Amino acid sequence: MTQISSSNTLSLDVAKTRPLFPLVAGLSLALLVLAGLSLTLGKVEVPLVEAARGIFAKDPPLATILLVEIRLPRLILALLVGGTLGLCGATLQGLLRNPLAAPGLIGVSSSAALGAVLMLYFGLAQSFPLALPIGGITGALIVVLLIYGIAGRDSSVLTLILAGVAISSLAAALTSLALNLAPSPYAAYEIVFWLLGSLADRSFDHVALVAPLMAVGWLMLLSTGRALDALSLGEETAATLGFHLQRVRFAAIVGTALAVGAAVSVTGGIAFIGLVVPHLLRPLVGHQPSRLLGVSALGGAVLLLAGDIAVRLLSPGLELKLGVLTAIIGAPFFLYLILKTRREMR
Repeated sequence: MTQISSSNTLSLDVAKTRPLFPLVAGLSLALLVLAGLSLTLGKVEVPLVEAARGIFAKDPPLATILLVEIRLPRLILALLVGGTLGLCGATLQGLLRNPLAAPGLIGVSSSAALGAVLMLYFGLAQSFPLALPIGGITGALIVVLLIYGIAGRDSSVLTLILAGVAISSLAAALTSLALNLAPSPYAAYEIVFWLLGSLADRSFDHVALVAPLMAVGWLMLLSTGRALDALSLGEETAATLGFHLQRVRFAAIVGTALAVGAAVSVTGGIAFIGLVVPHLLRPLVGHQPSRLLGVSALGGAVLLLAGDIAVRLLSPGLELKLGVLTAIIGAPFFLYLILKTRREMR
């Protein structure tokens, strides 16, 4: 036990000597380039300089309206949702000490999706535009109460995961039931298309609704950084160092539920960002969980924004859904991770 702890401590000390600035600068530069491309990309050409000049005009030109009302909210949501998925993935992987963990593991994504689907099923989304995100956020908050009601606040990580898996299966079954009993083919079509995941046709109302919940979730997740470093040495070592493991689990689970629930409520299902990004960036930060959190948020924003640009370039007519693209790329990567993990365990 002493040898293992010493080895892990040494790896953490080595990690601290690796500067994060080049990695953060590179990701930030990529984000700026992609953001500029995202604002200019669309069916109608928008000169950014001209559009920016018209922001404070009494009668703004069409270019300004397109920029402010359509493309800017889409860009901001891509950054918020991508950053959320990357941060949540890194936190859960550090908490579980498993590179295969992802935000959907505790059932938040499927429950948030169910809440939004119910808004579509009962026709509330047509009469009230913000019904979808409100339903998704409500579903995410309910799942937290259910998980801790079933598993108990002082339960182990395994018990929390099992409770989350059970709730996720139930939410998926209820979503399928809503599709099966959809009152019209149009309603079923709407539900399916929303579940595929997209950032199109979003507004600043959506941003204002979900950003506060995401911010609370981020603060809870970032507060676990030092505890995750200690957990990499084992639960007994972390407890010896003075970390209250139940509080750490609570902050990680509830923070993930708030942030991912808010994200899913406005975008639909977007998979694998939280799995892929931390795995790609982990070697670059010396495998230290606390250093991985912030860069995973940046990396998630970069990857999701790149994906959103890709769907607009690949299918300028009938736009390819973002969740479909991330699943096509992420599923083979997930299989690669499983095979890699299996080889390392031999």
